[in-house]
Amino acid sequence: MHAGHALSAILAHDMARDLGGRFLVRIEDIDVARARPEFVDAIFEDLAWLGLTWEQPVLVQSQHFADYLAAADKLIAQGLLYPCFASRADLVAAATRPAVADPDGGPLYPSLWKNASQQAVAERIARGEAPALRLDMDAAMRVAHAKLGDTPLTFTEIDADGHALAIDAEPERWGDAIIIRKDVPASYNLAVVVDDARQGVTHVTRGEDILQATGLQRLLQVLLDLPEPLYYHHRLIRWQDGRKLSKCNSDMGLRALRAEGATPSDICQAIGLIRA
Repeated sequence: MHAGHALSAILAHDMARDLGGRFLVRIEDIDVARARPEFVDAIFEDLAWLGLTWEQPVLVQSQHFADYLAAADKLIAQGLLYPCFASRADLVAAATRPAVADPDGGPLYPSLWKNASQQAVAERIARGEAPALRLDMDAAMRVAHAKLGDTPLTFTEIDADGHALAIDAEPERWGDAIIIRKDVPASYNLAVVVDDARQGVTHVTRGEDILQATGLQRLLQVLLDLPEPLYYHHRLIRWQDGRKLSKCNSDMGLRALRAEGATPSDICQAIGLIRA
């Protein structure tokens, strides 16, 4: 964990405390090739060092792949998922010029396999290739609007003072998003909406870098008849040059700061938090 994770955890913990709720920690380890038990132990150690306590048992996503596949089956039954064998290189090669990007900056999916024949799909599977399952966004939006009627597709964002604002979801900005990955029987967006519903989550607290994905998650909630939580996307902790702290950039973690003599109070001061 780094200082940005500390901010997320403390905000969520204190919001749950102030609202008389439950503070939940979830191990989102669907990327099983990178997950390690020692990483999970380190997360718990860092959280405890910050003085946080959380509800037990902790939900571990890699133990619930069958549940994510069951949710995907519900989307398949509605005719909303289709297999896609395209590689990243295929997507880059087929991207329009200038490239149309999704909210993460990646090339918007160019519908390479959207209308593929059953024979073409069967031939790739026979060669031992595993497809990803993508959401037919056009069909999904039609189903969502039929379910919602005159109610617009929005999600509810709350600010630090608890004021609520309806935000247009705009999931179509993601195009035909991946719902089941090639290498893992889940995706982040599917897993979190299934687990939020399973755990009775009422408030989701996370960084503003996930704000855009919330629209896609809200669409999945409607398609799967799942409840809608409230969302609070907090500011990010950044370096002086504007870069956000990132695991990918090997930014200094809480363990290293602790080894240098930092205290939990030092961390709160560094991230601009005053705790009651």
